[in-house]
Amino acid sequence: MSEQREIIAYLSLGGNLGDPAASMAEALRMLDADAGIRVIAVSSLYRTPPWGKLDQPDFLNAAAGIATGHAPRELLERCLEAERKLKRVRKERWGPRLIDVDILTYGNEAISEAGLDVPHPRMLERAFVLVPLAEIAPDAVVAGKRIADRLAAIDAAGIEKLPSGQDWWKSSR
Repeated sequence: MSEQREIIAYLSLGGNLGDPAASMAEALRMLDADAGIRVIAVSSLYRTPPWGKLDQPDFLNAAAGIATGHAPRELLERCLEAERKLKRVRKERWGPRLIDVDILTYGNEAISEAGLDVPHPRMLERAFVLVPLAEIAPDAVVAGKRIADRLAAIDAAGIEKLPSGQDWWKSSR
């Protein structure tokens, strides 16, 4: 880790093409191998219905908690680098993808810059984000309210927890 103090950040991971579990696991391993990032918690895997664009396969989603010494923009670059290495192609908004890694929160900071909004601007309306996040950080507070309370207020129908356990990302595939 760098000399900068560590910040706890939460990430959302997902995908619905190829082998999304393997892609998410590899992304987490890449991030964890970075000297400025330490994965400290990972949710189980969840099968979730598509959101926004409905005519596509179900997604697999997960959340991860990390300790990082990277500034927010540096962390974003590491996440995007992992996506690039895993061959993520951005074709259409909310469309199918091999991998997606989003920064949900970065400590208690509110950031609004070109290409970087934290907390993630739509996370509180998306059950596919809140369900896995609530598994690892139910008491985390976003916009003045606990994640568990946010989740209780939205529809989580169709989301299925898979029997993966929280160490699914550590096994080699």
